Parts: sequence; C-alpha cells; structure tokens
Amino acid sequence: MKNKEKNFDTVKFFRQVKEKIAKETKDMTFEEFKKYMETRRLKSAK
Repeated sequence: MKNKEKNFDTVKFFRQVKEKIAKETKDMTFEEFKKYMETRRLKSAK
C-alpha cells in the first residue's frame, strides 16, 4: 500500500490550539477560565 501525502498534521494543529488557549488564559483566575471554556465549548451532534 502506498503512503498517502499528509494534508493535515493533527499534532501540529492541536499544539497551535493549545498554545493559543494558553496565551489567552495565562492571567485568568479559575472562575474566569471556566467562563472562557464555557463560551467556547463545541456543541455535540445529536
């Protein structure tokens, strides 16, 4: 079986997301962080 060329690097993407969240939340209290996460929660498919 031939290896397909990678179109999307999952690890790289999630590292970028993690770094973005860390920068945006670095000085927040836990309560502020909970509100931040609540407003950005993904809606589950039903």
